[in-house]
Amino acid sequence: MCNLYRMTRNVDEVALWFDAVDAVGGANFGSEVYPGYPGLVVAEGRVRTMNWGFPLKMKGKAGQTLKPRPVNNTRADKLDSFFWRYSFEERRCLIPLTAWAEAEGPKGGKTRTWFARPDAEIIAVAGLWRSSDEWGEVYSMVMTDAAGLAAECHDRMPVLLAKEDWAQWTDASPQAARGLCVPWRRELTMDRTDEAWTKR
Repeated sequence: MCNLYRMTRNVDEVALWFDAVDAVGGANFGSEVYPGYPGLVVAEGRVRTMNWGFPLKMKGKAGQTLKPRPVNNTRADKLDSFFWRYSFEERRCLIPLTAWAEAEGPKGGKTRTWFARPDAEIIAVAGLWRSSDEWGEVYSMVMTDAAGLAAECHDRMPVLLAKEDWAQWTDASPQAARGLCVPWRRELTMDRTDEAWTKR
């Protein structure tokens, strides 16, 4: 599952790449995006900022209400579940990124392995979004089975979308959109680093 990605292009570049309206006002953000933090999303023809992760209400052992947990990944085989169904049917978006990371190595010593597309400056990942009481507008990344280099690190990977499939994901029927939730079989690059997965 993806719990870290990079977005090294600015809002103007994202708007131009997706032929979308800049609804953020040109503001820039940190280049690394983590669950529970804001990232850029292309939804309804506009580049917007939303928090990464749908809030999942949590209860303590004594029944007390705890801080919600951000659910930042949506399994493609769970799109019909109650938690995701209405967003999948009504609110699909594109998540722009330049690379995503997976953790590799032993517990306590995991490092970052980065994946990117060599043929695209900005990658479009399939996403869902909605409004929440807790964090305002939020989004989640759709995941499918991993293939190719990505399968060397994890059994799942983000649903990557070719440019010709963007409109089908955002605007077509749920059935047509579901057909895009397949492993990416085109070329990827992999960069195994010695960067610690968790920076202290």
